[in-house]
Amino acid sequence: MSDLEDSAVDDDDVVEEPAQDELGLSDTETISVEKKSLRRGAYSELFGAIVSAPGLSVHKALNKWVEDEKELSRGEISLAMLNLRRRKMFGRALQLSEWLQEHKKLDFTERDYAAHLDLTAKVRGLQKAEHYIEMIPESFRGELIYRTLLANCVVRNNVKKAEMVFNRMKDLEFRISAFACNQLLILYKRFDTKKIADVLLLMEKENVKPTLSTYKILIDTKGSSNDIAGMEQIVEAMKAEGVEQDAYTQFILAKHYASGGIPEKAEEVLKEMEGDNLTQNRWACRYLLSLYAELGKADEVGRVWKACEPKPRVDECLAAIDAWGRLKKIEEAEAVFEKMVEVWKKPSSKYYCALLRVYTSNKMVEKGKDLVKQMADSGCHIGPLTWDALIKLHVEAGEVEKADLILHKATQQKMAKPLFMSYMTVMDQYAKRGDVHNAEKMFHRMRQAGYTGRLRQFQTLVQAYINAKAPLYGIKERMKGDNMFPNKPMLALLTQADPFKKTAVSDLLD
Repeated sequence: MSDLEDSAVDDDDVVEEPAQDELGLSDTETISVEKKSLRRGAYSELFGAIVSAPGLSVHKALNKWVEDEKELSRGEISLAMLNLRRRKMFGRALQLSEWLQEHKKLDFTERDYAAHLDLTAKVRGLQKAEHYIEMIPESFRGELIYRTLLANCVVRNNVKKAEMVFNRMKDLEFRISAFACNQLLILYKRFDTKKIADVLLLMEKENVKPTLSTYKILIDTKGSSNDIAGMEQIVEAMKAEGVEQDAYTQFILAKHYASGGIPEKAEEVLKEMEGDNLTQNRWACRYLLSLYAELGKADEVGRVWKACEPKPRVDECLAAIDAWGRLKKIEEAEAVFEKMVEVWKKPSSKYYCALLRVYTSNKMVEKGKDLVKQMADSGCHIGPLTWDALIKLHVEAGEVEKADLILHKATQQKMAKPLFMSYMTVMDQYAKRGDVHNAEKMFHRMRQAGYTGRLRQFQTLVQAYINAKAPLYGIKERMKGDNMFPNKPMLALLTQADPFKKTAVSDLLD
């Protein structure tokens, strides 16, 4: 059960890269031990025992571990926890943390409490996480606890709660850190770019130096709004402060140059990333593959892949499959997949899903179905990532009801739940049809699955009523009940859907 999909993958945790940098999970990665103990790929026997236990029997497995007098050192616990987190097995990680507290097998530090809080927020939601804070001894309720809660508010796009937590931190007279400010910047980048200036003014007033992550968020914000001149100004400010660009910053720049219709500048950045020797700069390959595909340069994708092919890395293979798929070079994408099978013998579902997405985007339904059969025959675990790809495959083929049926069957699986976007893929189709009944049904099913408090759900629901030309009552009250507040696009939709709105004709009739 080492597959990534064995976990209940929740795309709450799948966020854009600047947000990922800002989450600071390395600081709350549970227990602080020597880095050499947590080297990538290090095996943990305790981790093996935990994942071998049935879903809700982790406590039994841990009790047996103690009965067998096996090692339960801080280092072993840390390594097990790290392995669980890397595989997004947050439910099991939380059970481990609960058991440690219940049986007093570890003297908890603030970092341990912060890690438990983070897992609680991920598995049980923000309300339970806030309740857990009250149970933490006051002497351990420091800045790390609140910034962990803040980060989770951001992951869930809960602007109001994030602002409340930020203000609470100020009330408690914690230092205003770049980390906390970056969290607000991430949120405002998504929902209210006008407020970004307020955060930057606060940082200036409190003498908080922008970090590399701050600049990444600002560069991405300007690039996303196609303000290329503004984006370049931030790069200059970054250079003036002596902050060096990393690979992802260059990737963001090149991506926005490409989408902004300035391919020459995009290629300039790509050449800079590549340097004189691609073999020495292998870290750049996955970015180069993706961006050359976006620029439509099949020859360059082929050249970069040729440098990787003799000894490919997983991330390069996945990027190459995606790149060839976007260029509609299906045979080349399949050849990369075959290379993965040859190198890794028994590829995980993550690898299959990369090729499955290529078939989906190119509407190759039969090939997609055959690949899923191949997955099952190889003994590969079918989980949330595969369900998501299958659902999208059927939607692309116009088989929405079949996609809905797959989603329904997936919800009955006990080991994991479908991704948020799997529900949204189906709900979007019902909204386009103006099928209010099924859109509402999907909205309800998402709530049952624990996906609540997302503006995206409400936007799609409102759009369903607009497309159906049906009156929509009480939607603002429903949003308030979920602590949701409309942004500008949502306000425009609400105005459009308002059954009581005034029109020129209604004014005459009045």
